[in-house]
Amino acid sequence: MILNLRVMAPNRIVWNSEVREIVLSTNSGYVGILPNHAPLLTALDIGVLKVRCDGQWSTMALMGGFAMVDNNQVTILVNEAERANEIDPEEAQQTFQTAKDNLTQAEGKKKLIEANLSFKRAKARLEALNVN
Repeated sequence: MILNLRVMAPNRIVWNSEVREIVLSTNSGYVGILPNHAPLLTALDIGVLKVRCDGQWSTMALMGGFAMVDNNQVTILVNEAERANEIDPEEAQQTFQTAKDNLTQAEGKKKLIEANLSFKRAKARLEALNVN
């Protein structure tokens, strides 16, 4: 059995193919999706999407959105997404370190929220590179 996965961002289709297994980063934790999964509609957190095809795992950084699972069709709508092979490791590490520094120096509620969001995005991009 297989799943049909489609990941869509506002400006492009990021993924559109058959897969064997998916691990989603939802607002309530990670959820594994296998063929014949029960219908599901869930919000996605900023994090890493793991996809298994033919024994190989692929990852991508998702910047929040929604996922719908029904009848072996998985549709993911995201604000932004980057496949691991599209991410520059040096730039991701530098962005992560900058975001981490900004988070520790943030003052005021608004600045703290913005810094935390930037940190979560940078962390997801870095994790997408390091997860196998």
